[in-house]
Amino acid sequence: MHIDPKWRVLTVGDGDLSFSASLLKHHQPQQLTATIYDSMACLQEKYGDVYYQQLQQDNCQVITDFDVTDEKTWGTLAEQSFDLVIFQFPLLPAFPSEQAFQAQCQQLSVNTLNRALLRKYLLNCFQYFLDENGAKLALITSKNVKPYLQWNIEKALITDTDINYIGRFFFDITKFPDYKVRNVNRDKHVKSTQGTTYIYSQAPLENCKAMFDAHSDDYITYNRKSRVPEDKKCLACHTGAFATEHDKQMHLATKKHQQMSAYEQQWTYFLQQEQANK
Repeated sequence: MHIDPKWRVLTVGDGDLSFSASLLKHHQPQQLTATIYDSMACLQEKYGDVYYQQLQQDNCQVITDFDVTDEKTWGTLAEQSFDLVIFQFPLLPAFPSEQAFQAQCQQLSVNTLNRALLRKYLLNCFQYFLDENGAKLALITSKNVKPYLQWNIEKALITDTDINYIGRFFFDITKFPDYKVRNVNRDKHVKSTQGTTYIYSQAPLENCKAMFDAHSDDYITYNRKSRVPEDKKCLACHTGAFATEHDKQMHLATKKHQQMSAYEQQWTYFLQQEQANK
């Protein structure tokens, strides 16, 4: 993850604040603002406030009770004042009860609700958080396992927007010493698996690609290996290349593809409702 020292950085939903603390210490951006979804009391109860105190000592602004989808919770956050926004391993919190689950998921699956969270994050990044004259970059780091791989992060989130998907690279956690990937509801470390960081911008595609090509061998390798013609793969299932048309048709008949197809149909419904409610 390339962090230019001239950038002003905003981190979103940073659990115990260990990512923000490591980013500030080891990458030293010009400015860092860190946010967490939990209240201060909840942070202290779940994780302790060691990293909060570190950030305070370094004069880093920390905003608690921050919901990236709700402007009323942003407090003193200065609008359009960042070059880079980062959301590490986003995931909706577990529902507090069966009743709450039923109320939220009568029409929309958890898959769709997680996509909706990330879409709102990206829309707000480019409308409210990112400086028009800055680098204009938004990152999402996610895990390479289900259910995260079922969100179609590369394509689905930016449908009918002017946001560009730039590419992706492997997330190297060793560049962020002391960073702990936390469970969203408990004081537990999440099992380590390979993470991928996805890059979005409103800047010209070639400008962004040139910057990341220059700073990350992982970015170059990962994106060159993934250049398979779209008619030879299944974008929804991250499967391919298919050697023959028969192989492709066999895949389209699988349970896995049928499930992913259902997710995509529901996402289309969500976007139609979003458009209707504007």
